[in-house]
Amino acid sequence: MRTVKLLIAFDGSGYCGWQRQKNGPTIQAEIEQALSVICNDDIVLHGAGRTDAGVHAEGMAAHFTTSSPVTAGNLLRGLNALLPDAIRILEATDRERDFHARYSALGKTYRYTIFTGPVMPPCRRLYVHHVPVDLDFTSIRACLDFLVGTHDFSSFEATGSRDRKNENGRGAVRTMYRTELYQYADSYVDLLFTGGGCLRHMVRNLTGTIIEVGKGKRNVEEFKRIFDYRDRSQAGTTAPACGLSLIKVHYSKAW
Repeated sequence: MRTVKLLIAFDGSGYCGWQRQKNGPTIQAEIEQALSVICNDDIVLHGAGRTDAGVHAEGMAAHFTTSSPVTAGNLLRGLNALLPDAIRILEATDRERDFHARYSALGKTYRYTIFTGPVMPPCRRLYVHHVPVDLDFTSIRACLDFLVGTHDFSSFEATGSRDRKNENGRGAVRTMYRTELYQYADSYVDLLFTGGGCLRHMVRNLTGTIIEVGKGKRNVEEFKRIFDYRDRSQAGTTAPACGLSLIKVHYSKAW
């Protein structure tokens, strides 16, 4: 048996998220089906994490084990020939036998993209959250700066987000290693979050609340106090899935 790692990019607009399920198409199921054809065996693909319906990825990592002799290069070519255009395999590499896409990962970087112009370009509507107001970027930066470090993110946690078997007693405590804000002349804004792991909807809940601060509906001190409540009802709305992309899964601490 060998372990093969895949680096995957996908447009999540037409999918019910990463994880295989019965009620609609998913990224995992599409790739597993193609792999099973190429390897002539039932393949189970293990992703570095789960993404919700409508969330995109530029650098999702996954792995599978197989006894197939098909080379990594031929796997790459075969998968891209069989998969729909919305899913592409960027790399296929043989890895050490104990490599695990999820448990070997040290962190992930997510990007959330916002458009603040008055009229959303139709071709970007599935990839950007439209917030047609002038935002207070000084306050947004202050919120992002506060996030760096270890916090209890209970107030930004969706119900059922934790994998109880692998919590190791940490509950909703997570560490954010780096946050960044990029503003562009064409009214696009990127928020980047690099952390050791995220709870379900955590980045979208954080973003929705930070946008409320940017709009002046909350201030930075109120944002900081939300963490102390450990109550989801105290935080803001969940930002739409369309603006979120998984950019990179980190297997070293080179953030």
